[in-house]
Amino acid sequence: METIGLILLVVALAFVAFVVIKSIALIPQGEAAVIERLGSYTRTVSGGLTLLVPFIDRVRARIDTRERVVSFPPQAVITQDNLTVAIDIVVTFQINDPAKAIYGVDNYIVGVEQISVATLRDVVGGMTLEETLTSRDTINRRLRGELDAATSKWGLRISRVELKAIDPPASIQQSMEMQMKADREKRATILTAEGRRESDIKTAEGEKQARILSAEGEKHAAILSAEAERQGMILRAEGERAARYLQAQGEARAIQKINAAIKASKLTPEVLAYQYLEKLPELARGEASTMWMIPSQFGDSLEQFAKTFAKKDDEGTFRYEPSHVDDETREMAREEDTEDWFSTASDPEIAAAVAAATAVANKPVDPEPHEIKAVRSRVEDPAPAPSFEIEQRDPEIS
Repeated sequence: METIGLILLVVALAFVAFVVIKSIALIPQGEAAVIERLGSYTRTVSGGLTLLVPFIDRVRARIDTRERVVSFPPQAVITQDNLTVAIDIVVTFQINDPAKAIYGVDNYIVGVEQISVATLRDVVGGMTLEETLTSRDTINRRLRGELDAATSKWGLRISRVELKAIDPPASIQQSMEMQMKADREKRATILTAEGRRESDIKTAEGEKQARILSAEGEKHAAILSAEAERQGMILRAEGERAARYLQAQGEARAIQKINAAIKASKLTPEVLAYQYLEKLPELARGEASTMWMIPSQFGDSLEQFAKTFAKKDDEGTFRYEPSHVDDETREMAREEDTEDWFSTASDPEIAAAVAAATAVANKPVDPEPHEIKAVRSRVEDPAPAPSFEIEQRDPEIS
């Protein structure tokens, strides 16, 4: 009896444990469970511990409520121009109502795939191959709209539809590659021709500008050369004029000095006669002189000169008395300071003109635009030639 009681106790404990296990359902986060009671839908639970009525309630299915990404195999689609292309589709969706996903459709994955293929064939069938390849965004929007409208009654929300790949036939792909290659070569040829044309235009413009600048440079060089020649001629003329004037002044001053020296020395006719007789042998030593004749009236001439400019003394002899020499004549007969006569220093104005000409000659061959304008303004409005004033050394001569 004790053995039977122990067995019954164990069986009772096992039954209680089994009932407890059947009464508790643990639903992880991100999943939802559809609960049925006696075969009818009761409720949907998610994320936590759920109590069930044993042997009455049961979990019909567990649904993943996270967003899912499903990639379908390539589908053969015929375009408007009767070309078959293989298109891969990637659909991103999420189950919002697990009960509709269980009771509304047998297999929602298959349903999404079939609706995607049907919609894709409908959309691509109205496009050419080129439009299909360049209208991915349009196809994606239309597929998403059609799938969202068709699967809303299944409790699904289509968040994104993407065309993963569009593979045309190999022959068409080869033809397209050849066409793209020809198009690229065409564009490259056009761009090369455009570049060559632009290069030729730029080269021609550069040569034109170079010729213009060269002509402008030659023009300004000729103008500056003529201006320099004119200034040189003016300066030479001024120098010659000054030299002649100074030479005339020097000769006049020399004559004045000689005259003053003669007056200041108080020469007598006897000295002049002696000097005359002393110079006669030197005159006779000339190569062309073979015979000299002294006039017999020479003594009479000296006598007449003495009577004219001399006075007769008490003894009856005519004696020459020099005239009175005033202070001005004595001052004239004195030696002058001649240190500044041999100065080799250049005139400041001439030195400035030479420095300006040297600066112009040392300028670069290709001047800047503002320098060309400055030269042009100087040529059009040249500065007046420097004038030189001749210093009059002796106010008496002037």
